[in-house]
Amino acid sequence: MEEAGLPQSEGPPPLPYSLRTRKKSIAIFWTLFVIDTLGQPLILYWALKYCTSLSLNLVFSISTAALGGISVFEYFYRLYNLMRKSSRARPLNARKSWLDFFHINFTIVWLILAVELIVGTVNPNPHVRLLAMPLPTVMFYFGGVHLTLDVLRMSGFKAPFRISSTHQGSAMPTALYVLVEDIVAVDGGGGQKFRYALRTRYLSSPYFRRMLFEMNCFWAGGSLVAASAITAIIFTTSEDVAYTLGWSLPFAWATVWTLITFPWVQAELRREKETWNRVPHFGGEPFTDDITVNPRTRYNSFQARILPFAGREKPVPDASPPGSSTVTDDTTTHATTALTNNNNNDNINNHNHNHTAPNDNTESKTQDTNHTTDKSNNAPPRGVVLSDESRVGTHDHDYKS
Repeated sequence: MEEAGLPQSEGPPPLPYSLRTRKKSIAIFWTLFVIDTLGQPLILYWALKYCTSLSLNLVFSISTAALGGISVFEYFYRLYNLMRKSSRARPLNARKSWLDFFHINFTIVWLILAVELIVGTVNPNPHVRLLAMPLPTVMFYFGGVHLTLDVLRMSGFKAPFRISSTHQGSAMPTALYVLVEDIVAVDGGGGQKFRYALRTRYLSSPYFRRMLFEMNCFWAGGSLVAASAITAIIFTTSEDVAYTLGWSLPFAWATVWTLITFPWVQAELRREKETWNRVPHFGGEPFTDDITVNPRTRYNSFQARILPFAGREKPVPDASPPGSSTVTDDTTTHATTALTNNNNNDNINNHNHNHTAPNDNTESKTQDTNHTTDKSNNAPPRGVVLSDESRVGTHDHDYKS
């Protein structure tokens, strides 16, 4: 009989979503987004400032009013998909009034940008450097929020409120998991079917959780460092250079990080599948977001090579088939002790000229004991009970497989 909560398949639970079938729509969206967020501000700034007699205040009033058309459309599109009565995109087990975590942050960051743009254009002489800060501000905000969530997670804090499909009081989820869940489910059209599948994968695979944590630190930490560098450039160069670099450098950084991310994730997903049979040996409670489980990823191996002073993790034992002759250190010690005691008894008997035949079955019994102990060590834990926080069932309005 299969044990509850333990992986029984040959690989991790699949995700019912593919980017390959959506290449055209993804390309169209990002082309429009880059034109709206990168091309339009710079073209309007240089064209209106140097090819017309308009005042600088009017130049920025026009460029600011035309800014963010795609983002505004995306905001209300997400809001409609989350709030409509028959929504299949909202978080699992969430009421109609609940927004997902990304949309809440989307709202906050838009309010911050609105204040920033209004303050920058309200004076007759606009603050050009402040008007070059919208994209670094977004990088500061999301980098800070995502890094804070994972710091709280590793510190053992529970979710203080509902975070998308993660209930209040559950283990704090890694921030990238929440971002992927919300973006694919709403913007990508994956719906609650994807939310359910992603949560199943997240809870089933310690390697997948660790990969998302490392990737989140890579993006959030890189975002904060890059935003700090861009901010320093904005406030130390001429206004024309500052405005141009303030809107273009964030895209250059994101491009580099994306080129690093794709092969990294593909390699980690392959390794996750290769090590799937070792999941019971990772420790922790199965099918639960257990932050104490820390499988060795490729990043851990690289970190151990470049930081030899860092604490190394214990190697994960290979999954041995039932009935193998592998024994643990404790078993080997007991077997050696038994054989030693048997030899001592034989020596004493020889010294007393006692010619009674030694017990020939001692060694075979010891081997049988080792073999039995090995079976018990390789057997998966029994009686696993899923905790409340690992239940991913849905209500009537949620996706049902």
